Order: sequence, then structure tokens, then C-alpha cells
Amino acid sequence: MANHLFHTFRLAWTVRISYVFFAVFLFSETIGAQEQLSKDEAIKQMLENNFGIKLAENQLKIADNNQSILNSGYLPSITGNAGAQYDQSDDIREFPGVFDENGDPRDDVVIEGAETQSYNAAVNVNYLLFDGLGRYYNYKQLQEQYNLTELQVRETIENTVLQLYSVYYDVARRSENLEVLKKALAISRDRVTRAQYQFDYGQNTKLEVLQAEVDVVTDSINVLNAKQDLINAKRDLNVVLNRELEVGFEVDTVVNFQNQLILESYIKDAPQNNVTLLQAEKSVTISDFQIKANKALFLPSIGLTGSYGWNRSNNPASAFFPGSISRGESLRLGASLTWSLFDGGRNIISLKNARILKDSEVLQRKQFELQIERDIANAAGNYANLLQIYRIREQNVETNENNLERSQERLKLGQISSIEFRQAQVNLINAETSKNFAKYDAKLAELELLRLTGQLLNIEF
Repeated sequence: MANHLFHTFRLAWTVRISYVFFAVFLFSETIGAQEQLSKDEAIKQMLENNFGIKLAENQLKIADNNQSILNSGYLPSITGNAGAQYDQSDDIREFPGVFDENGDPRDDVVIEGAETQSYNAAVNVNYLLFDGLGRYYNYKQLQEQYNLTELQVRETIENTVLQLYSVYYDVARRSENLEVLKKALAISRDRVTRAQYQFDYGQNTKLEVLQAEVDVVTDSINVLNAKQDLINAKRDLNVVLNRELEVGFEVDTVVNFQNQLILESYIKDAPQNNVTLLQAEKSVTISDFQIKANKALFLPSIGLTGSYGWNRSNNPASAFFPGSISRGESLRLGASLTWSLFDGGRNIISLKNARILKDSEVLQRKQFELQIERDIANAAGNYANLLQIYRIREQNVETNENNLERSQERLKLGQISSIEFRQAQVNLINAETSKNFAKYDAKLAELELLRLTGQLLNIEF
């Protein structure tokens, strides 16, 4: 008997110490106002700061540069060159066997520091007038490559938006779950107060008080864990938004679902809007232009050339001639025709490979069409199923709320035990958290369906 009383006393003391510790820890926090991070603001910050999107946008800038007229081959090439030369020399002229009028050998002529200066400058212009339309099709390829890169950027944004919503809704779900657990903790603390009053007036045993305090400890631990999970989820969202990890904020927990008729119209138009299918179509178009560019190699090329030159030369005096200055200008125009009649078969092989590449792109597009059709069907089925589960979970929460209310009344009247009441409370907690899971799972399934139909970036949430 004494041993039993000792264990009961130790249990009571342990529970009270734990209860006080958790109560002080939980409710001594000072809760300040935090930023309200709406979905629109989260999208805006993501588009401005996300590393993946920034890298994709840089690729788009490169593609835009590549499709410029400066990279098309349609503009002429102009080169200029200039030169200058300076020469200084000593010149000694000897006249062996030559005599002057007096019959004496003629003296050597010495010219010291004779300077020669020459200058020249020229401008050359080359223009490819016709190359079998090769540069035209190459230019079209660059334009289509830019369009393809735009679609790749769009795909990156879509995937990042989906990732953002996944993390955002995870924060929202954990925020709602935390509120559910806080309400449960408040109910358990109220139970402790009531149980203690009833014990003081001899209406129940100490065991009822201890059981209520044990439930408070359990609920306190659940709140602590939920808070930490929420903090971790917020850090994950800050990483996606590329901002300080410890920035605090609150999220919007309101979820609206799209009209079913509108979703069906999106599914119908998916082949014209799905980003993967659009990229596959662009790849086929680029391959077709590559074939035409290779065919152009079998045609002649016609080019025009032109040049203007200027030169000047300062020549020193010599033994027989006085110094002189010469200068001149020149203008040349020309045309050329080049026709590669046979290059050993390299052009033929390039053309064959280009045709094979196009066939492969067509096959891949058909493969994508079948896969996307399957993915859309699966996504639509998953969304409908999860949405139905969410509706059922909502009804289940209402049922468990009514059950808890009645259990509270019966507990006050002493018609049920604290264990039975606790089970009703746990059932409500499980029902509410399951409803939260179902709500956000259904929304994410809807977002995946919108992504597959190419409408994710066109919808306001």
C-alpha cells in the first residue's frame, strides 16, 4: 500500500513539474506582428530573386543576342588597314673607271641620313549577295531557337511556381495544424482546472487530475513539435524566395478551387498549350530549317567586293635624282561566284543526318503527345479523387466537433470518463489535421493539372 502511494505521489510530482515547464515555455513567448505573405507577393519575390529563374533568364538573353541582325550574316564585313614605314640610311656611291674633266678619278658621293617615309591606308568591303538562302534559314533557326529558349524559361518558371506553392501550402498546412493543437491544449488545460475543482470538492479522484495533466503534457509536446516543423517549413520557403532564412511571416490559408467546367476546357486545349509539346514542336521546326540550310550548300554563292586605298611616299635625293614625293589613290570593285561542285560528299552526309534528326524530333514529339495525354488523365483523376476525399474530411470534422461538444457536456455531468473524453478530443485532432492534409493535397493536384494543361501561369489564386 505504501509502495503504491509512493508511485502515485512520484507520478503526480513528475506530471506537475513537466506541466509547469511546458506551460511556462509555451506561453511566456512574446508574439509580435509578422509579415503577411500573400500568394501574389510570394510569386513576385520568387520571380525577382529565385536563382534558377535568373539563370534561365540569362540563357534567354544569350538567345536574344544570337537572333540579332548582327549575327545573321546579312550585313557586310568592312575591314580597314593602315601602315607607315620609316627608313634612314647612309649611301656611298663609288664611280670606278669614271674620271672628271681633268682626268682625275671621280670622287665618291656620300649621302648621310637619307630618310625614306611611306604611308598607306585602305578600306575593304565584302558582301555576300547570295548563298543559296543558307543564311536565311540559319537566321530562321536562330529565331526559332530564341522561341524555344523562351519556352524553356517558361518551363523553369512553371516548375519553380509549383515548387513554391508546394512549400507555401506546406507552411499553410502546418500553420493550421498548429492552431488545431493549440485549441486542443487549451481544452486540456481547462480540463485540468475542472478536474482539480472536482477533486477539491470530492467529486472525483486524484487520478482524474493526473490524467488531465498528462494530456496537457502530451498536447504541449505536440505544440512544440508543430512549432518547430512550421519554423523549418518557413525556412524552406525563404530558400525558394532567396531571402533571409529567419524572416518571419504568416501565410494565407484560404484555398479556392477552379471551376470544373473551366478545367475541362483547359484539358481540351492542352495540346496547344502544354510547354513540353510546344518545345517539341519548335525542335521539329528547327530541324526543318537545318535541312533547308544544308540544301543551300549545293547552290552557288555570289559575293561583292570593294576597296579604297591611299598611299604616300617621301623619297630622299640620290646621286642621280633629286628627292621626290609620290602619292596615289585607288578604288576597286569586284564580284565573285563560288560553286562547290563536289566536296568529297560531306554536304550529302550532313543533309542525310539533318533529315534523320528531323525524323527523330517528330518521333519524340509523338512520344511526348502520348505521355502528356496519359499524365493529364492521371492528374485529372487524382485531382477529382483528392477533392472528393477533402469534402469527406470536411464532413468528418463537423461530426467530430459535434461529438466533442457532447462529450464535454457529458464529462461535466460525470456520464463519461476522462479517457473517453480524451478519445473524442484525439479524434477531432486527427480529423482536422487529416482535413488539412486533404485540402492542400487536392490543391497541389489541381496545380499539377494546370501545369500540364499549360495554364499554371495564367490563373490567379
